[in-house]
This record gives sequence, structure tokens and C-alpha cells, in this order.
Amino acid sequence: MPEPGLSEAAEELLAGLWLARENGPEPPCPVDEASRPAAVRELVEAGLVEEREGLPSLTPAGEAEASAVVRRERLAERLLADVLALGDQLASEAACRFEHLLRRGIDDRICTLLGHPRVCPHGSPIPPGACCQVGAEEAGKVVSSLADLTPGQRGVIAYVHSRRREMLHRLLAMGALPGAPVLLRQRFPSYVFDLGQGQIAVDQETARDIYVRLSDERASTRPRRAWFAPRLRRRRGRG
Repeated sequence: MPEPGLSEAAEELLAGLWLARENGPEPPCPVDEASRPAAVRELVEAGLVEEREGLPSLTPAGEAEASAVVRRERLAERLLADVLALGDQLASEAACRFEHLLRRGIDDRICTLLGHPRVCPHGSPIPPGACCQVGAEEAGKVVSSLADLTPGQRGVIAYVHSRRREMLHRLLAMGALPGAPVLLRQRFPSYVFDLGQGQIAVDQETARDIYVRLSDERASTRPRRAWFAPRLRRRRGRG
């Protein structure tokens, strides 16, 4: 178990080393060059980093700790963007400092509160924690995937994340944008929800890609005619 109480510079260096393997050497919180040697020594003494040919390298314990640091930072970005509704730029600037407050245990509660998000506001993956693996629900959710809502629950779209580009573009074109109000009408045989002046019906996979900032208000689930997103019709050419 890595030693707790690392300095901010040491945590930032851990995150930078972890991200160098993920996206290239672009740490989200650059380490001040003046504090870098001390940060390296701190991590070496903690058994989290070893120096190879003069360059710091993560040990197995360091990889686990670095992943936790990155997870806390991206959860902080998600919290600031989805719950406090800060813009991406403000959320990114504040996340580095806010991350240091999300110590072990608190980060899992925040993750549960946000509905176990898979990506940060910029689309980078959030390393899963123990709460994601067991589906912990100790705290009430503030943000949840559409697939986890019950009929009658409403809220506004926090974000949409899908690897199916055609479906993602289709949903965005229909108005499934951050801030758009939604109301779930039914879960079976398709997930049907109000969006704007109409309704959309999607499959479970698509419903899991739509994250909603929940409202305490509930509504009637009386169905109306829905547009079925999974069925994409092609126009026939003439002649």
C-alpha cells in the first residue's frame, strides 16, 4: 500500500508519468522544475518510483497510486463540470487543486454520486475504483446514466459519450446536448424519453451512454409517439 500524504508536486509527477504512457508526455498539472528533484526523491523513498538511466519510472505500487491520482483528478473535473456546471476551462483549472481533497474513500463517494462516470469532460477514461466494480450505491446519485433511471424521473443531460459515432451524431442532431431537459417514460421494450418537443426511443446500450443530472421532480409516464434512434432509415435515390 503506497504511503499516504504525498506532496502535491509528488502527486503531479506520478500523474505525469502515468499519463505519459496513456497520451504522451502531457501531464495535466505540470511539475515546477524547481520542485521536481525533491518530488522524485520523495517518490523513490516511498517505493513508488525508481530511476532508470537517470529517468524516473513507476514501480508496480507507483502505477496503482498514479492511477488513483489521475482518477481523483478526472472525477474532480466531472464533479465541477456536471454538478457545479463550470465550463470546461474553469473545471480543468480547478481540478488539479481540488483533486488533492479527494482522498481515499471520498473519491469513491464522489464517483457513486456521479453515477460511476467512465470518462472526464474531455473524453479521457477515468480509471475505475472499487465502488465501480461492486456497484456501490451508499450515496444518492446526482448524475446517472439514462439506463439507471426509473420511469417518471427527469433531469438535464450532463453529457453524452458513445463509441458509435453514427449514433452519437444522430443523438446530438436531435438535441441531446448538455443542459437539455429529459424525462424517462419507459424502460421496456426500449428506453423512451422526452427530449424537446418530442420523444426518442433507444436501446439499452445507447441509454447507458447518456448521463443525466437528476431532478427531484417526477412526472407522469403517459407514453407518446417516439422516434426510434437505433433504426436509421436511408432515403432512396430517384431514377
